[in-house]
Amino acid sequence: MATVGYVALGTNDFDRATAFYDALLGELGGGRMMPTPNGVIYRMPEGPMILVTKPFNGEPASVGNGNMLAIQVDSKEQVAAMHAKALSLGGTCEGAPGQRGAFGEFAYCRDLDGNKLAFFKMG
Repeated sequence: MATVGYVALGTNDFDRATAFYDALLGELGGGRMMPTPNGVIYRMPEGPMILVTKPFNGEPASVGNGNMLAIQVDSKEQVAAMHAKALSLGGTCEGAPGQRGAFGEFAYCRDLDGNKLAFFKMG
């Protein structure tokens, strides 16, 4: 069986990024699991880990067009709450919470480095 182990998000300001993710992922019961040479790995209660890191090659982190980390939550109310939390921490809106066709409730934002995030509840 193969599963996704972790997702990596690049940052150019490690302290600012980890403060953002400490607060944001803490809302879902996630937290720091362990440091790495260039970053920190967050463990979520379920699903893959999230690595927030400075790029290994020493070059500036940049946002990939079309890349996104999507975090599944328990309810449409939690979709809205997580989107609001991200914005309160300085993130920017990329799509307000709402029904997206037959797929379910989704909300989109960007973190402080411009990485795109989605919060969703299927159905």
